Amino acid sequence: MSSPLIHEIKGQAFRFLKEKIKIARLVLTDVTPVQLMTEEATNENPWPPDTRTTSVISRAAFEVDEYERIMEILHHRLSKFDKGYWRASYKALILLEHLLTHGPKRVSEEFQSDIDVIEEIGQFQHIDEKGFNWGLSVGKLSERVLKLLRNKDFLREERARARHLSHAIKGFGSFNQRSSAIDERLSDLPSKIYGRCNSYYDDRQYEKYDFISFGKKLSLVDGNMREQQILEDMDNSKLLKQENDSNSGDTEEYHPFNDEEKLIIASLLSV
Repeated sequence: MSSPLIHEIKGQAFRFLKEKIKIARLVLTDVTPVQLMTEEATNENPWPPDTRTTSVISRAAFEVDEYERIMEILHHRLSKFDKGYWRASYKALILLEHLLTHGPKRVSEEFQSDIDVIEEIGQFQHIDEKGFNWGLSVGKLSERVLKLLRNKDFLREERARARHLSHAIKGFGSFNQRSSAIDERLSDLPSKIYGRCNSYYDDRQYEKYDFISFGKKLSLVDGNMREQQILEDMDNSKLLKQENDSNSGDTEEYHPFNDEEKLIIASLLSV
């Protein structure tokens, strides 16, 4: 009855002990955090290394000391391939493929001596209890890694493609950060001065950010006219409400700018 609870307690104790061992290794030995990360990324756990982990390791590989530590772990994982313990070698191939396309150029020369081992790994066959063909996945990955190691033109093309994609992603991230920063500055300004002559949104600053909405550039004059129209509608709605209240007891007709409703002005950055 208590077996699930006991299993959870054992799992927590194991993770706690594992973290303590990692801390002890960092303190008492010359092991580095990247080295520990590489070991964990290529262990026998069923889940593969995530994108963030492989990116950190590939960047660290440009440092001479970290490069040697990472390469040593990968060589060891590949050389210890066994059909009973194949996940570490498979995950080492995943990391190696990422290093070939994102890491230092010398990684290709580093693993020329491992081609025979990678070919052997590519012959692996295994279908798990759920029917997933791991042998097919391992074979395809091995084939790609071998092509990267043997074909310099293909390696050059894949590295260029990976570099172009990385720059595109970084550029998109920078655009989002700038947009978020502008949004924060807009939201911090008092709504009372928005769109008026004493507003922070003068013509020069508005042109600087070059806001685009629905494919057309919005002018400051349009924004002022739109807000002025809103304010006039609010005043009209107040007068209409007062007149209705004084002349009759009928149910008040709904108006989008009713005084009881909150006025919401959409951001110029919204799409």
